[in-house]
Amino acid sequence: MLEGNSEVPGWLTALLTEKFFNACIIHEDVKRNEKNVFCLDCCDGICPHCLLRHRSHRLLQIRRYVYHNVIKLVDAERLMDCAQVQTYTSNFAKVVFLNKRHHTRLGKAASGKYCINCDRNVQDSNLFCCISCKLQTIIRTGKKVSNYLRNCDFLALSEPGLEDGQMTPDSVLEPAGSMRTESGSSGGGAAGYSECRALATTATTEAVRKKRSSSKTGHRSACRPVSGIYNSETTLNRRKGTPQRSPLL
Repeated sequence: MLEGNSEVPGWLTALLTEKFFNACIIHEDVKRNEKNVFCLDCCDGICPHCLLRHRSHRLLQIRRYVYHNVIKLVDAERLMDCAQVQTYTSNFAKVVFLNKRHHTRLGKAASGKYCINCDRNVQDSNLFCCISCKLQTIIRTGKKVSNYLRNCDFLALSEPGLEDGQMTPDSVLEPAGSMRTESGSSGGGAAGYSECRALATTATTEAVRKKRSSSKTGHRSACRPVSGIYNSETTLNRRKGTPQRSPLL
């Protein structure tokens, strides 16, 4: 229904029919070559190694949720109207499915809400389980697809590590309080971090030196009493003398 329909733009058809998370043909010999990014300008799925050639294009991050392709609701809303589409929560972010999921139809229950296109269970406030079901319903009812699409001239990927509640290495390494310089002002950025590393290295070096010196001193002091005991026992034996036995007759 999507392919060959003049009202559906090419990027939307390619997005819903692309086989994501397969190996990239261009980088098939490189690790981590799964196609998890969609380029709206090229209408094709790409892997992380292809990003350099598409850095000026509109890029959409594809994610996996219960073994199916999803996109963030924030990104989807910039491309189309996602009203009454069932949303789910993945890594503290709301996502929507691209296509419907296969399920065994056992008949509708007396109560409950279902997708009007594939009869999958949805919440009471929703009518569709995925973007594809809503698009197919729009086409089947004779409505214009363009009324549900939005103009998006810029769409970039999120910075790695800054989304989904993840922490970057800098946020882990930085202390809770702000670093202070010798002048008393707050020292941030690379200068404060370098100063912190220098102070830590100096403190570690001094601690190692003290430990080595204390270990040497302790070794010497531990040896001295043994020598003193040995000398006192020798002196005592000399005073007492060696016992003489009477010769056997």
